[in-house]
Amino acid sequence: MTAQKKQRAPRNRTIELSAEEAEIYRKRLIFQDSSGDFHNRIICGDAFSILKTLPAKSFDLLFADPPYNLTKNFGENSFKQTSLDEYETWLEAWIKDCAKLLTETASVYICGDWRSASAIQRVGMKYFKLQNRITWEREKGRGARNNWKNASEDIWFFTVSDNFVFNLESVKIRRKVLAPYTENGKPKDWEKSSNGNFRVTHPSNLWTDLTVPFWSMPENTAHPTQKPEKLLAKIILASTNEKDLILDPFAGSGTTLVTAKKLNRAFCGIERDENYCLLAQKRLAAAETDQTIQGFADGVFYERNSQIKK
Repeated sequence: MTAQKKQRAPRNRTIELSAEEAEIYRKRLIFQDSSGDFHNRIICGDAFSILKTLPAKSFDLLFADPPYNLTKNFGENSFKQTSLDEYETWLEAWIKDCAKLLTETASVYICGDWRSASAIQRVGMKYFKLQNRITWEREKGRGARNNWKNASEDIWFFTVSDNFVFNLESVKIRRKVLAPYTENGKPKDWEKSSNGNFRVTHPSNLWTDLTVPFWSMPENTAHPTQKPEKLLAKIILASTNEKDLILDPFAGSGTTLVTAKKLNRAFCGIERDENYCLLAQKRLAAAETDQTIQGFADGVFYERNSQIKK
């Protein structure tokens, strides 16, 4: 008896690949050799060797979401938890090569969790200037009987020099005003609309407005640690200008690359797992006609679940 393929739920929008699509998108990849034109391309191969072949002082932004110091499977590859000292050595092995590839005005964002925080800070400060640490709420996470629920991650923000890009006006947040304050009968620092009262505020290093991709979101893939496009949009808009070149050495299913494309930036992504590379290519193809980013519209970032549908 032939087993039937499991039917997806009607609202499940997780991106998948057919065999025919895989063949089409495979032709768009670069395999291991980055000696050709790497602009707006995905290189399928090992970052540790590929980074050594890229041209120096070429990239305006480095976004890195490396394996955290946890034992975890990533498709065809896996990472095994090590001691903190060993993890620090592993981080430095690729960070030192990335440092050579960045312009003098470049910014660096490196993702991690509470276990890897000290290692990322120590290695990052060897090569860059530390500016801040962003903590973002993952919104979901498994509970624990004898510990606090782990529902946040960190992103370390470094720069190559004191001369760097930061576009404040591009990343302000539109928040609902729950207790509107007036002065002489007029709104003070907020605006009234038919959809409610809102205030545009400065962004902080605590991000609580993100939604981790899940099955009903059109950006969702099977990648186990996929970051939201909205998260990358904040970083890309803040720390680059249009046409700037972005490097992601652990590209996964392509969130950095797709978001860069939607925001008119150039990119180069490196990823070992061919299936994730192909998913990223499919997402890039979709971005040709759909530039929407959930939670970001008309140049404004909205609080989670607060964007007004037109």
